[in-house]
Amino acid sequence: MKFSRLCLMAVAVATALSLTACDDKQASKSASEKKVLQIGIVQLVEHNALDAANRGFVDALANRGFKAGENVKFDQQNAQADQSNLRNIAQRFMSNKVDLIGAIATPAAQTVANATTKTPIVATAVTDFEIAKLVKSNDKPGTNVTGSSDMAPIDKLVELILKFYPQTKNIGAIYSSSEINSQRQIDIFKKEAQKYNLNVLEATVSNVNDIQQAAQSLVGKVDLIYAPTDNTIASAVPALIKITEPAKLPVFTGEGGMVKSGATAAIALDYYELGKIAGDMAADILDKKSKPQDMAIRFQNNFKTLVNKRAAEALGVKIPDGLQIELVE
Repeated sequence: MKFSRLCLMAVAVATALSLTACDDKQASKSASEKKVLQIGIVQLVEHNALDAANRGFVDALANRGFKAGENVKFDQQNAQADQSNLRNIAQRFMSNKVDLIGAIATPAAQTVANATTKTPIVATAVTDFEIAKLVKSNDKPGTNVTGSSDMAPIDKLVELILKFYPQTKNIGAIYSSSEINSQRQIDIFKKEAQKYNLNVLEATVSNVNDIQQAAQSLVGKVDLIYAPTDNTIASAVPALIKITEPAKLPVFTGEGGMVKSGATAAIALDYYELGKIAGDMAADILDKKSKPQDMAIRFQNNFKTLVNKRAAEALGVKIPDGLQIELVE
Protein backbone atom coordinates (compact mmCIF):
# COMPACT_ATOMS: atom_id res chain seq x y z
CA MET A 1 0.00 0.00 0.00
CA LYS A 2 2.78 2.40 0.94
CA PHE A 3 4.68 1.36 -2.18
CA SER A 4 1.65 2.15 -4.39
CA ARG A 5 1.33 5.61 -2.89
CA LEU A 6 4.98 6.31 -3.58
CA CYS A 7 4.55 5.20 -7.17
CA LEU A 8 1.55 7.45 -7.64
CA MET A 9 3.44 10.42 -6.19
CA ALA A 10 6.38 9.77 -8.49
CA VAL A 11 4.11 9.64 -11.52
CA ALA A 12 2.42 12.86 -10.49
CA VAL A 13 5.74 14.67 -10.08
CA ALA A 14 7.00 13.38 -13.41
CA THR A 15 3.80 14.51 -15.13
CA ALA A 16 4.03 17.96 -13.57
CA LEU A 17 7.64 18.33 -14.65
CA SER A 18 6.72 17.20 -18.14
CA LEU A 19 3.90 19.76 -18.38
CA THR A 20 6.17 22.51 -17.06
CA ALA A 21 8.75 21.65 -19.69
CA CYS A 22 6.08 21.81 -22.39
CA ASP A 23 4.89 25.18 -21.09
CA ASP A 24 8.47 26.48 -21.16
CA LYS A 25 8.89 25.31 -24.74
CA GLN A 26 5.60 26.94 -25.75
CA ALA A 27 6.62 30.21 -24.09
CA SER A 28 10.00 30.07 -25.81
CA LYS A 29 8.34 29.36 -29.14
CA SER A 30 5.86 32.22 -28.61
CA ALA A 31 8.69 34.64 -27.82
CA SER A 32 10.63 33.61 -30.89
CA GLU A 33 7.56 34.14 -33.07
CA LYS A 34 7.41 37.83 -32.07
CA LYS A 35 9.62 38.90 -34.96
CA VAL A 36 10.89 42.46 -35.03
CA LEU A 37 10.35 43.76 -38.56
CA GLN A 38 13.18 45.60 -40.28
CA ILE A 39 12.03 48.64 -42.30
CA GLY A 40 14.52 50.70 -44.24
CA ILE A 41 13.60 54.31 -45.04
CA VAL A 42 15.64 56.22 -47.59
CA GLN A 43 15.05 59.95 -48.06
CA LEU A 44 16.67 61.75 -50.99
CA VAL A 45 17.51 65.00 -49.23
CA GLU A 46 16.55 67.04 -46.19
CA HIS A 47 13.90 69.70 -46.74
CA ASN A 48 10.49 70.54 -45.24
CA ALA A 49 8.35 68.53 -47.64
CA LEU A 50 10.32 65.28 -47.56
CA ASP A 51 10.86 65.54 -43.79
CA ALA A 52 7.08 65.83 -43.36
CA ALA A 53 6.46 62.85 -45.66
CA ASN A 54 8.90 60.80 -43.58
CA ARG A 55 7.10 61.66 -40.34
CA GLY A 56 3.73 60.85 -41.89
CA PHE A 57 4.97 57.47 -43.11
CA VAL A 58 6.27 56.45 -39.67
CA ASP A 59 3.22 57.84 -37.83
CA ALA A 60 0.78 55.96 -40.07
CA LEU A 61 2.64 52.70 -39.45
CA ALA A 62 2.55 53.36 -35.69
CA ASN A 63 -1.20 54.00 -35.86
CA ARG A 64 -1.57 50.59 -37.45
CA GLY A 65 0.43 48.87 -34.71
CA PHE A 66 3.91 48.88 -36.27
CA LYS A 67 5.85 50.81 -33.65
CA ALA A 68 9.55 51.54 -33.34
CA GLY A 69 11.11 49.86 -30.31
CA GLU A 70 8.27 47.35 -30.04
CA ASN A 71 7.82 45.27 -33.17
CA VAL A 72 9.65 47.41 -35.74
CA LYS A 73 13.21 48.60 -36.16
CA PHE A 74 13.54 51.53 -38.57
CA ASP A 75 16.78 52.14 -40.44
CA GLN A 76 16.50 55.84 -41.36
CA GLN A 77 18.91 56.98 -44.08
CA ASN A 78 19.28 60.35 -45.85
CA ALA A 79 21.24 60.41 -49.12
CA GLN A 80 21.88 64.19 -49.06
CA ALA A 81 20.98 64.32 -52.78
CA ASP A 82 23.99 62.17 -53.67
CA GLN A 83 23.50 59.29 -56.12
CA SER A 84 26.43 57.27 -54.76
CA ASN A 85 24.92 57.58 -51.27
CA LEU A 86 21.62 56.26 -52.64
CA ARG A 87 23.34 53.20 -54.11
CA ASN A 88 25.18 52.52 -50.86
CA ILE A 89 21.96 52.82 -48.86
CA ALA A 90 20.17 50.44 -51.22
CA GLN A 91 22.99 47.92 -50.82
CA ARG A 92 22.83 48.34 -47.04
CA PHE A 93 19.12 47.49 -47.06
CA MET A 94 19.74 44.42 -49.21
CA SER A 95 22.58 43.20 -46.97
CA ASN A 96 20.41 43.63 -43.89
CA LYS A 97 17.50 41.84 -45.58
CA VAL A 98 14.92 44.44 -44.60
CA ASP A 99 11.26 43.40 -44.74
CA LEU A 100 10.07 46.58 -46.48
CA ILE A 101 11.56 49.78 -47.88
CA GLY A 102 10.04 53.25 -47.63
CA ALA A 103 11.45 55.47 -50.40
CA ILE A 104 10.94 59.24 -50.27
CA ALA A 105 11.31 61.07 -53.62
CA THR A 106 11.73 59.71 -57.13
CA PRO A 107 15.53 59.18 -57.28
CA ALA A 108 15.41 57.31 -53.96
CA ALA A 109 12.61 55.06 -55.22
CA GLN A 110 14.38 54.41 -58.54
CA THR A 111 17.63 53.44 -56.86
CA VAL A 112 16.12 50.92 -54.43
CA ALA A 113 13.88 49.55 -57.20
CA ASN A 114 17.03 48.88 -59.24
CA ALA A 115 18.49 47.01 -56.26
CA THR A 116 15.62 44.57 -55.69
CA THR A 117 12.57 43.17 -57.46
CA LYS A 118 11.43 41.18 -54.41
CA THR A 119 11.48 43.39 -51.31
CA PRO A 120 8.28 45.48 -51.10
CA ILE A 121 8.92 49.17 -51.77
CA VAL A 122 6.40 51.85 -50.80
CA ALA A 123 7.38 55.23 -52.18
CA THR A 124 6.04 58.72 -51.65
CA ALA A 125 6.81 62.18 -53.06
CA VAL A 126 6.92 60.65 -56.55
CA THR A 127 4.88 62.55 -59.12
CA ASP A 128 4.28 59.87 -61.76
CA PHE A 129 5.35 56.32 -60.92
CA GLU A 130 4.72 55.09 -64.45
CA ILE A 131 6.83 57.75 -66.17
CA ALA A 132 9.58 57.14 -63.60
CA LYS A 133 9.49 53.45 -64.72
CA LEU A 134 8.77 52.27 -61.19
CA VAL A 135 5.53 50.52 -62.18
CA LYS A 136 3.95 49.11 -65.31
CA SER A 137 0.82 51.16 -64.69
CA ASN A 138 -0.27 53.62 -62.01
CA ASP A 139 -3.59 51.72 -61.79
CA LYS A 140 -1.97 48.28 -61.45
CA PRO A 141 1.75 48.53 -60.67
CA GLY A 142 2.70 44.93 -61.51
CA THR A 143 6.05 45.35 -59.71
CA ASN A 144 7.31 45.35 -56.12
CA VAL A 145 6.73 49.13 -55.98
CA THR A 146 3.66 51.15 -55.02
CA GLY A 147 2.97 54.33 -53.06
CA SER A 148 1.50 57.84 -53.06
CA SER A 149 1.91 60.52 -55.74
CA ASP A 150 2.66 64.19 -55.16
CA MET A 151 1.03 65.32 -58.39
CA ALA A 152 -0.32 68.79 -57.62
CA PRO A 153 -3.41 70.30 -59.34
CA ILE A 154 -1.46 72.23 -61.97
CA ASP A 155 -4.59 73.37 -63.80
CA LYS A 156 -5.85 75.01 -60.62
CA LEU A 157 -2.47 76.64 -60.05
CA VAL A 158 -2.57 78.29 -63.48
CA GLU A 159 -6.04 79.59 -62.63
CA LEU A 160 -4.70 80.91 -59.32
CA ILE A 161 -1.86 82.72 -61.07
CA LEU A 162 -4.33 84.50 -63.36
CA LYS A 163 -6.53 85.49 -60.43
CA PHE A 164 -3.53 87.21 -58.84
CA TYR A 165 -2.03 88.51 -62.07
CA PRO A 166 -4.66 88.63 -64.86
CA GLN A 167 -2.30 90.57 -67.16
CA THR A 168 0.35 87.84 -67.10
CA LYS A 169 1.81 86.93 -70.49
CA ASN A 170 5.20 85.32 -69.80
CA ILE A 171 5.95 82.80 -67.06
CA GLY A 172 9.35 81.43 -66.12
CA ALA A 173 9.60 77.75 -65.15
CA ILE A 174 12.62 76.74 -63.05
CA TYR A 175 13.40 73.11 -62.26
CA SER A 176 16.07 70.41 -62.11
CA SER A 177 16.97 68.82 -65.45
CA SER A 178 17.79 65.54 -63.66
CA GLU A 179 14.33 65.03 -62.15
CA ILE A 180 12.07 63.27 -64.65
CA ASN A 181 8.95 64.06 -62.65
CA SER A 182 9.79 67.76 -62.66
CA GLN A 183 9.89 67.65 -66.44
CA ARG A 184 6.51 65.89 -66.37
CA GLN A 185 5.01 68.74 -64.32
CA ILE A 186 6.50 71.35 -66.65
CA ASP A 187 4.96 69.61 -69.64
CA ILE A 188 1.54 69.66 -67.96
CA PHE A 189 2.01 73.29 -66.92
CA LYS A 190 2.86 74.32 -70.50
CA LYS A 191 -0.27 72.62 -71.85
CA GLU A 192 -2.42 74.38 -69.27
CA ALA A 193 -0.71 77.70 -69.98
CA GLN A 194 -1.41 77.36 -73.71
CA LYS A 195 -5.14 77.41 -72.96
CA TYR A 196 -4.70 81.03 -71.83
CA ASN A 197 -2.13 81.98 -74.50
CA LEU A 198 0.62 82.18 -71.89
CA ASN A 199 4.25 81.83 -72.93
CA VAL A 200 6.46 79.61 -70.73
CA LEU A 201 10.23 80.16 -70.66
CA GLU A 202 12.22 77.32 -69.06
CA ALA A 203 15.38 77.55 -66.95
CA THR A 204 16.94 74.31 -65.72
CA VAL A 205 19.45 73.62 -62.97
CA SER A 206 21.78 70.69 -62.28
CA ASN A 207 22.17 71.40 -58.56
CA VAL A 208 21.44 74.06 -55.96
CA ASN A 209 24.48 76.08 -57.02
CA ASP A 210 22.81 76.81 -60.37
CA ILE A 211 19.58 78.22 -58.95
CA GLN A 212 20.53 81.88 -58.69
CA GLN A 213 22.06 81.97 -62.17
CA ALA A 214 18.99 80.26 -63.65
CA ALA A 215 16.66 82.67 -61.86
CA GLN A 216 18.73 85.66 -63.00
CA SER A 217 18.40 84.48 -66.60
CA LEU A 218 14.62 84.94 -66.31
CA VAL A 219 14.70 88.45 -64.84
CA GLY A 220 13.31 90.98 -67.30
CA LYS A 221 11.85 88.28 -69.53
CA VAL A 222 8.95 86.98 -67.44
CA ASP A 223 6.15 88.32 -65.24
CA LEU A 224 6.45 85.63 -62.56
CA ILE A 225 7.99 82.22 -61.92
CA TYR A 226 6.57 78.72 -61.54
CA ALA A 227 8.50 76.07 -59.60
CA PRO A 228 7.13 72.51 -59.60
CA THR A 229 7.47 70.09 -56.68
CA ASP A 230 11.17 69.74 -57.44
CA ASN A 231 13.56 68.51 -54.73
CA THR A 232 16.52 70.61 -55.87
CA ILE A 233 14.52 73.83 -55.84
CA ALA A 234 12.64 72.91 -52.65
CA SER A 235 15.91 72.38 -50.77
CA ALA A 236 17.14 75.90 -51.61
CA VAL A 237 14.13 78.22 -51.91
CA PRO A 238 15.88 81.08 -50.05
CA ALA A 239 18.56 81.11 -52.78
CA LEU A 240 15.85 81.50 -55.40
CA ILE A 241 14.07 84.26 -53.45
CA LYS A 242 17.30 86.28 -53.20
CA ILE A 243 17.02 86.82 -56.95
CA THR A 244 13.26 86.91 -57.53
CA GLU A 245 12.19 89.20 -54.70
CA PRO A 246 14.44 92.18 -55.54
CA ALA A 247 13.31 91.74 -59.17
CA LYS A 248 9.66 91.81 -58.01
CA LEU A 249 9.00 88.36 -59.46
CA PRO A 250 6.39 86.32 -57.55
CA VAL A 251 7.06 82.56 -57.26
CA PHE A 252 4.13 80.13 -57.50
CA THR A 253 4.50 76.47 -56.68
CA GLY A 254 2.58 73.30 -55.86
CA GLU A 255 4.07 72.60 -52.45
CA GLY A 256 3.37 74.21 -49.10
CA GLY A 257 6.86 73.86 -47.66
CA MET A 258 8.24 76.04 -50.45
CA VAL A 259 5.75 78.77 -49.55
CA LYS A 260 6.82 78.57 -45.92
CA SER A 261 10.41 78.96 -47.13
CA GLY A 262 9.63 82.14 -49.05
CA ALA A 263 7.75 81.35 -52.27
CA THR A 264 4.74 83.59 -52.87
CA ALA A 265 1.81 81.20 -53.16
CA ALA A 266 0.73 77.65 -53.91
CA ILE A 267 -2.19 75.31 -54.26
CA ALA A 268 -0.44 73.05 -51.88
CA LEU A 269 0.02 69.40 -51.21
CA ASP A 270 0.35 68.33 -47.58
CA TYR A 271 3.40 66.06 -47.56
CA TYR A 272 2.69 64.82 -44.05
CA GLU A 273 -0.67 63.49 -45.27
CA LEU A 274 1.02 62.14 -48.39
CA GLY A 275 3.43 60.20 -46.16
CA LYS A 276 0.52 58.88 -44.11
CA ILE A 277 -1.15 57.54 -47.25
CA ALA A 278 2.04 55.64 -48.08
CA GLY A 279 2.38 54.46 -44.46
CA ASP A 280 -1.11 52.97 -44.55
CA MET A 281 -0.23 51.17 -47.77
CA ALA A 282 2.92 49.80 -46.14
CA ALA A 283 0.86 48.58 -43.18
CA ASP A 284 -1.49 46.73 -45.54
CA ILE A 285 1.53 44.95 -47.05
CA LEU A 286 2.99 44.04 -43.64
CA ASP A 287 -0.44 42.81 -42.52
CA LYS A 288 -0.52 40.58 -45.63
CA LYS A 289 -3.71 42.30 -46.78
CA SER A 290 -2.27 43.19 -50.15
CA LYS A 291 0.84 43.14 -52.35
CA PRO A 292 2.56 46.10 -54.05
CA GLN A 293 1.90 44.78 -57.53
CA ASP A 294 -1.86 44.92 -56.90
CA MET A 295 -2.03 48.30 -55.12
CA ALA A 296 -2.91 51.25 -57.36
CA ILE A 297 -0.93 54.45 -56.84
CA ARG A 298 -2.86 56.76 -54.51
CA PHE A 299 -3.28 60.51 -54.78
CA GLN A 300 -4.05 63.34 -52.39
CA ASN A 301 -7.43 64.94 -53.00
CA ASN A 302 -7.53 67.90 -50.62
CA PHE A 303 -5.43 71.01 -51.22
CA LYS A 304 -5.01 74.42 -49.60
CA THR A 305 -4.25 77.77 -51.18
CA LEU A 306 -1.30 79.15 -49.25
CA VAL A 307 0.16 82.66 -49.43
CA ASN A 308 3.37 83.74 -47.74
CA LYS A 309 2.46 86.89 -45.80
CA ARG A 310 5.95 88.39 -45.77
CA ALA A 311 6.52 87.68 -49.48
CA ALA A 312 3.13 89.14 -50.39
CA GLU A 313 3.93 92.36 -48.52
CA ALA A 314 7.41 92.60 -50.07
CA LEU A 315 6.01 92.17 -53.57
CA GLY A 316 2.94 94.32 -53.03
CA VAL A 317 0.68 91.38 -53.83
CA LYS A 318 -3.04 92.11 -53.69
CA ILE A 319 -5.06 89.07 -52.67
CA PRO A 320 -8.12 88.68 -54.94
CA ASP A 321 -11.54 89.15 -53.36
CA GLY A 322 -13.42 85.99 -52.47
CA LEU A 323 -10.33 83.77 -52.54
CA GLN A 324 -10.05 81.38 -49.61
CA ILE A 325 -6.44 81.36 -48.54
CA GLU A 326 -4.25 80.47 -45.60
CA LEU A 327 -1.52 82.96 -44.75
CA VAL A 328 1.79 81.51 -43.62
CA GLU A 329 4.76 83.33 -42.14
